[in-house]
Amino acid sequence: MPVYAIGDIQGCYYEFRQLLDHIGFDAAHDALWLAGDLVNRGPDSLKTLRFVRSLGERVISVLGNHDLNLLAVAEGLRKDKDHSLHELLAAPDRDELLHWLRHRPLMHHDASLNFTLVHAGLPPQWDLDRALACARELEETLRGETYHAFLTEMYGNQPKRWSRKLAGHDRLRFICNCFTRLRYCSVDGALDLKAKGPPGSQPAGIQPWFTVPGRKSEALRIVFGHWSTLGPRNDPGVYPLDTGCVWGGQLTALRLDRDAPAYHHLPCAGAAVPGAE
Repeated sequence: MPVYAIGDIQGCYYEFRQLLDHIGFDAAHDALWLAGDLVNRGPDSLKTLRFVRSLGERVISVLGNHDLNLLAVAEGLRKDKDHSLHELLAAPDRDELLHWLRHRPLMHHDASLNFTLVHAGLPPQWDLDRALACARELEETLRGETYHAFLTEMYGNQPKRWSRKLAGHDRLRFICNCFTRLRYCSVDGALDLKAKGPPGSQPAGIQPWFTVPGRKSEALRIVFGHWSTLGPRNDPGVYPLDTGCVWGGQLTALRLDRDAPAYHHLPCAGAAVPGAE
């Protein structure tokens, strides 16, 4: 069965459908992995969410920071700053779409394919079992009765470093920041959530999360999005998919079910002006 992974769509529905046509995606037989950030900034977040949801079990989509932002906006905790979510929030099926979205996973691991999907990254202290356990913790919160309470405490850059002793909202915030915001960290695993540029532009003392020596997930093959400025990489086991569609870059798909994973790129006109995360 063909299995494709696609990077951050961010409401670029037209380009998304074009890419699916380009790779010959068959919704009846193929599987699709999406690296999160389905919505925000692009012109068609509503169409994108409706279409992805309509694919049912053929799609696995992990949550990204812009997906969580939509949930926070819908709860009245954030503002729709660029007004790209207005149509979605006013839609008659918004509650069903938001319910579906907050039940998406933070992480997906397929042992048969030997691929792992996240939106942003994993801190160096986490092996596969720890990462899956942390993902389940946050997923249970997002799907449960304390959902709104967590969203009120979700934003912030602290704590910076993992500890098994972390508890409550501090623990969940750290987990959330790793899965949805991580780009750089120090060699001892302290997160730096401010640097957003390509490797080489960051302050001294931090490096891309996947280059930290001895990280406990280095045996995994990890597919991720989130980092549109990252550029092509040849690091073992690292498959970045955010190539800046919404900024006028490309929308990228990766076929996962072959011995040599194959990339497919679609040039995009761009729907947003580069700026903050």
